[in-house]
Amino acid sequence: MPRRRLLSIVAAVSVALAGAAAAILPMTASSAAEACVAAYNSSAVYTGNMRASYNGRNWTAKWWTQGEAPSTGGSGVWADNGACGGGTTNPPPNTGTCNHPNWVAGQYYAAGSIVRYTNGLYYVATNANPGYDPVISTWYWSPYTCTGGGTTTPPPGNSGGFPVSEAQFNQMFPSRIAFYSYSGLIDAIKKFPSFTTTGSDTVKKQEAAAFLANINHESGGLVYVEEINQANWPLYCDRNQPYGCPAGQSAYHGRGPIQLSWNFNYKAAGDALGIDLLNNPDRVKNESSVAYQTAVWYWMTQRGPGTMTPHDAMVNSRGFGETIRSINGSLECNGGNPAQVQSRINAYNRFTAILGVTPGSNLSC
Repeated sequence: MPRRRLLSIVAAVSVALAGAAAAILPMTASSAAEACVAAYNSSAVYTGNMRASYNGRNWTAKWWTQGEAPSTGGSGVWADNGACGGGTTNPPPNTGTCNHPNWVAGQYYAAGSIVRYTNGLYYVATNANPGYDPVISTWYWSPYTCTGGGTTTPPPGNSGGFPVSEAQFNQMFPSRIAFYSYSGLIDAIKKFPSFTTTGSDTVKKQEAAAFLANINHESGGLVYVEEINQANWPLYCDRNQPYGCPAGQSAYHGRGPIQLSWNFNYKAAGDALGIDLLNNPDRVKNESSVAYQTAVWYWMTQRGPGTMTPHDAMVNSRGFGETIRSINGSLECNGGNPAQVQSRINAYNRFTAILGVTPGSNLSC
């Protein structure tokens, strides 16, 4: 399998949750007589180990979720902590007038600041932060409901907007293993509202096909969860990083549909997603949604050895070849490994045909 050398590192996000919204509480030890924690809020974002009460029971989120009511079914994101008593009431809605400024990347925001994000929705800073992205950095931001303009109730993500049906997904990946489920992918992309929802219907389908073609190549058709060549596993620990390799020398090998590798990339992805992947890298191989999240995170935020993110390449009509350059261009592009490049192109052409769109130009790098 090709080795992933992701070059860009997202600014680290603290995992502290002091001052979090009332609808989201840290995990505590459960017991039979435990009181109900704060009631579930369908518009709130929950990340791993956050809790909510629903229908007389306490629940713990295993990973990021929004808009999926606690149950033992669905995507499997909720863990049932048992019946609770002594109840709590639903927290009052965070309402106000929608006269708040637009969010600015990198600008300092004090706790309690309210901004209008690029998707037109409003978010409140639950902790002071230097302008982290409200959608990606959910440790620092929560959805905010207001009146007098704008959207009053944030929608529960873009699961209905993904331009690939489950039947088409299964047609694309006839040999995929159960771990790489369609529902896991849909759960993961809720965190990235711009993914496959930008531009014309043709562009949206081309981006979906490009993403799926690249992860098809990296994972052998959604078959492999870990890097096959175990001899390479000890190579992905950069001891020059101040946080080292707390999970072990061989813990940061390729995992997931995009084969996330290196300790610094596990930390960057985990910080951005609100998941401690530096200390728990196996979550990428054990949790379907987390695995897909790392792939979409890279697609939306990382340039790698290229000049732009894969998402920007597709929505700005730079062509499928630029996504290859951003993912593994240092090893494959400019004649480095034309057979690998052609493998990606073949998958992309096949997937665009399934979706009924033209592949566009600039397919190679």
